[in-house]
Amino acid sequence: MKHNLTAPKILPWIARKAGISDELALKLWRRAVSEAEFMTGKAEGSDYWTFAVERLLVLVENEVGEAPQYTSNPTPRLSWMWHHQTRMSLLSLMAAENTYRYWRNTWDRMRHQQKIAA
Repeated sequence: MKHNLTAPKILPWIARKAGISDELALKLWRRAVSEAEFMTGKAEGSDYWTFAVERLLVLVENEVGEAPQYTSNPTPRLSWMWHHQTRMSLLSLMAAENTYRYWRNTWDRMRHQQKIAA
């Protein structure tokens, strides 16, 4: 399979927040992409990209290590943002899906009542 090594535009921001170089962040991205392809068996699609980004965040956090609790500027854990954003988008999709089901069921009940009345 062909690797899609296009780095995400947020990669330099992640590198700065984690306190690592852009070069190291790019190497970690390439590793995450490779692992995502291995785990999903494909080099594209939502599962692939989700796994690649999650794996990148884990690799960056492992590279940085745990920050001591006594420092005034602890190294931020970046995965919370990704997981929060994923949860929020899933909630939006669930709300849209539930709305669709409600209107579909209402429509089906109305059509069924019309058939009975006819």
